Amino acid sequence: MNILWDFDGTIFNTYPSYTKLLMEILGDGYTEEETLAQLKISFGHAFRFFKISEEQSRRMLEKVRGLKPDEFLPFPGVEDLLKIADKNVIMTHKEKEDVEKVLAHYNLDRYFAEIVGVENGFPRKPDPAAYAYLHKKHGIDLVIGDRAIDLEPARRLGIRTVSYQNHESEADFYLDDFREFDKVVLPYMEVR
Repeated sequence: MNILWDFDGTIFNTYPSYTKLLMEILGDGYTEEETLAQLKISFGHAFRFFKISEEQSRRMLEKVRGLKPDEFLPFPGVEDLLKIADKNVIMTHKEKEDVEKVLAHYNLDRYFAEIVGVENGFPRKPDPAAYAYLHKKHGIDLVIGDRAIDLEPARRLGIRTVSYQNHESEADFYLDDFREFDKVVLPYMEVR
């Protein structure tokens, strides 16, 4: 089984750090829950929702790039799932270098055949171009993501989807804990 992964909020629990940074930019007046909810849709959405300036946006993105790998934690069970896949790839809106640093810090880089980041020149999700490229090259069987924009490109290409810790997104499977993958998803997947 070949899996295409989203990075933020799917392999790693990055949103607590992002939420803290955005709350610093915004100042008082917004709750952690409200800030997180907007970020989970997308950074761009959150920036528009909170009406942050270009300067604030630039500062936020600089702070994100300055986060250390140990400020993110892999979700429980993710490594076991990476191990059972025949091939894993990532499509992310992050810079590939930043993703590689975090993966290497946790010794998870060895599980990935390819990482497509912002510098690869593909349009942003939910445009399916990057997914189509990865599917053609790697024969993707399953896409795992935590947001609707992670799953929409896969659905458009006819690839099965897992919505991770999000029951609001349209998906073939819903999973709240990777340690349940063998019960919730695996029995319904054709194994090559």
